[in-house]
Amino acid sequence: MRYFISALGLAGMIGLAHAAPPPAKSVAFAPPPFSAMPGQAFGAEVKLGENIFRHTTVYAKGIIGNDLNCSNCHLDAGRLAGSAPMWGAYPAYPAYRAKNKKVNNFGMRLQGCFAYSENGKVPALDSETIIALEAYSFWLSTGAPTGATLAGRGYPKLATPPKPATYAAGEAVYKANCSICHGADGQGQYAHGQTVFPALWGAKSFNWGAGMGSIKNAAEFVHANMPYGAVGTLSVQQAWDVAQFIDSQDRPQDPRFVGSVAGTRAKFHNNKFSMYGETVNGHLLGASK
Repeated sequence: MRYFISALGLAGMIGLAHAAPPPAKSVAFAPPPFSAMPGQAFGAEVKLGENIFRHTTVYAKGIIGNDLNCSNCHLDAGRLAGSAPMWGAYPAYPAYRAKNKKVNNFGMRLQGCFAYSENGKVPALDSETIIALEAYSFWLSTGAPTGATLAGRGYPKLATPPKPATYAAGEAVYKANCSICHGADGQGQYAHGQTVFPALWGAKSFNWGAGMGSIKNAAEFVHANMPYGAVGTLSVQQAWDVAQFIDSQDRPQDPRFVGSVAGTRAKFHNNKFSMYGETVNGHLLGASK
């Protein structure tokens, strides 16, 4: 007997083969408490990673080029859900990154943070700094499944604003809600030579290549995590407006600079969420060194 597949059956099979996989369900996860930190040599490395993460300006002095700590963007020492926690990132690598168009391991992802968010040098993959941060992130991820989507990873997605975000509206939100901590000019606040509240623009902040230089990323972070001590008080519109305002300020040059602002925007910033190469208040963003 000959076997055959009807045209309808074949079409159905092709359709199934090309159908998008069902969305992955988020897996609940909680990192271990600090009281469970291991001892001996590995525990010492984990502790060093925690110190680098919390106090980057002290423990990575000479490597970073600004005054930001890792914990300024990854709150509660990288533990807080919805604030790009390290336990949500570590099990997700290796992974392809469109930013550098290659598969990255977790150490390479950390290197990117030093290059862009910290506006600094890039530590070697076998450096004490990278290994300690990997050890700390690995420990925070104790028990987490690899390759799964963990609930609370990254920043929560944010709806499109009811109205287009504007600089003027964002400036008003900033003055009323953000300047008390981050300063009228976004310069941050410091005590005993250490960062208390981070600079949001200027020489002490992240450079144009950092993820927080995306209005979308900044709006998601702000809406989920700010203002400090009053989370949930900003509307979706206000989060987008203030992100637009913050990302419309001068900051250190993108280290991928190709020799011109226009060329750098065309190659790395050609999207609606980047203000690099745009003119605001008569000033070309990205033109300052």
